Amino acid sequence: MDRLEREARQSPGRYRFKLALLAGLGFAVLGGTVVLALGMSVGLVLVLAAISPILLLKLIKIIWIPIAFGWFVIKSLWIRMEPPSGYVLRDGEAPELRAEVEWLREQTGAPPLQGIIIDSQLNAAAASVPRAMGLIGHAHYLVLGLPLMQLLNREQFDSVIAHEFGHFGGGHSRFAGWIYRVRASWYTLLDGLALQRSWTTRLFRRFFDWYAPYFNAYSFVLARANEYEADATAARVVGAPAAAQALQRVGLGATVLDRDFWPGVQRSMQTHAQPPLALYREMAASFSRPGADESTRLAELLQETPDLEDTHPTLAQRLEALGQAAAPVPAPNRSAADVLLGPLQELLQERFSQEWREQVEEQWRERHGQHRRDSARLDELENRAERTGDEAVEHARLVDDLRPDVDAVPLFRAAIEISPNDPLAHYRLGVLLLQRDDNAGVVHLRRAMDLDPDATEPALHQLDRYHQRRGNITEREAVQARLRALNDRRIDALHARNELGARDRFVAHGLEPAVLREAVEAFDGVGNVKQAWIARKQIDGDSSGVHHYAVLVAWRGMVLNESSTLQKVVDALELPGSFIVFTAANQRSVASRVKKAAGAPVYGRR
Repeated sequence: MDRLEREARQSPGRYRFKLALLAGLGFAVLGGTVVLALGMSVGLVLVLAAISPILLLKLIKIIWIPIAFGWFVIKSLWIRMEPPSGYVLRDGEAPELRAEVEWLREQTGAPPLQGIIIDSQLNAAAASVPRAMGLIGHAHYLVLGLPLMQLLNREQFDSVIAHEFGHFGGGHSRFAGWIYRVRASWYTLLDGLALQRSWTTRLFRRFFDWYAPYFNAYSFVLARANEYEADATAARVVGAPAAAQALQRVGLGATVLDRDFWPGVQRSMQTHAQPPLALYREMAASFSRPGADESTRLAELLQETPDLEDTHPTLAQRLEALGQAAAPVPAPNRSAADVLLGPLQELLQERFSQEWREQVEEQWRERHGQHRRDSARLDELENRAERTGDEAVEHARLVDDLRPDVDAVPLFRAAIEISPNDPLAHYRLGVLLLQRDDNAGVVHLRRAMDLDPDATEPALHQLDRYHQRRGNITEREAVQARLRALNDRRIDALHARNELGARDRFVAHGLEPAVLREAVEAFDGVGNVKQAWIARKQIDGDSSGVHHYAVLVAWRGMVLNESSTLQKVVDALELPGSFIVFTAANQRSVASRVKKAAGAPVYGRR
């Protein structure tokens, strides 16, 4: 990274030229493959027509081979890129906001917008959705968070919009804006390819697995510089003081949510059986309350060190670039949401609150009930003169969960003395120690992973945050490599549930008699099933604990539309896990192994 920063400073023209060539490589691979495949067909037609029209007619089948290849390539890459999620501002809604956004767009030289989207995040974004993998441009959206609008005054909010428009590449920063969009496009493509399985997508995924991270690293310097340029755009259009105030308010607002608001919501689960009705109204109110330790929190934000994974400079760096000093920024008398949204603000608060309630309601009730049970259990454990090893671990966990004012570290240490091979005790102690920046927590998290594979992913995430905070680059890279490997195995396991192949291994289904009786009723209800076998598929690397079954059916009589009839079987059947239904027509080898593992058919009809 240091080498690239020196190159960008000393020879900016050469650095940008090399970056443009690297960006072009990705498009060359996408477009070149299709052009080559289709060009081969056109070339063959011209050559054969020149030699002999009769020969052209005889070899017409050969000509279609590269055409078919080109079609498969286009099909494998035709991944639909969805616009950002959220509330899409309709015509006639929030005219003041629309006018403000359009004025700022013109001032920054940003391209026209496809739409304005309001979501529930404390953030804003310039979102560019690639058309045809970016080969024919992008559709531009401005995403505005309702909490962000409620946190800032109008001028501060304008500076945020101007900053985001700066990312679109208006004026002198068109190249940086293009690179900003290309970076996002390659990772969007990579995510899309990961969810598809064919020999063509595997070829492209192998290339982009290398290319996307490499391009990301090479363009990192420009991406970080683009953040400074976007800040400069905001300062030019709205003024440096407003831009600096917005940066500080957003940083402190995020701290309020992380340290005060969301922990308070979590605590309310203990005393309230239902989630709050007006969450986003309460969130807006939390922004207007001055914090007792606001100056301390601002000092912490100013002391943050640059993150090599994040293209955003630190608050201190951005304020210095703007030529502004840090200073307390009071909450606005009227927020940007009050001024620009009008009655839509209330509608959005209710909508986002309702959506949130629907997402958490079931879990909230479960957590509330669990809290009551845990409280009773803690009282029971504390009334015992002695505790077993398992009970000591449980007692430490309950104290840690229910009594945040009590230090649970000594309790977990004591529990590990009694029960040294308990993965939960090692995991919870490791997390608590890392929160104190005590490196001894790393040892306990590693021990937890050794004792329980299910602890691996959460432990790795804890280690990743710790190493990021401490600036341990080498250690963090090792942790992230393990996280990527876990994700790859998860994707492979997901595909394994939707595919049947020559290497699949099957064992007896192990289903309960009651489940089999319901399956028989389902096969009877479809009517076209003559016989059915069920085997359980073994999936390597799948730690979900959810079984997957292969259901082989043989038809009774003639079936005109097999795919439709198979869907009827899927709709009627209920198994305790995922399953795939197939016939032996195109999977004879797999069908033979399913029959062998299943033994006798689970269903037979004369």
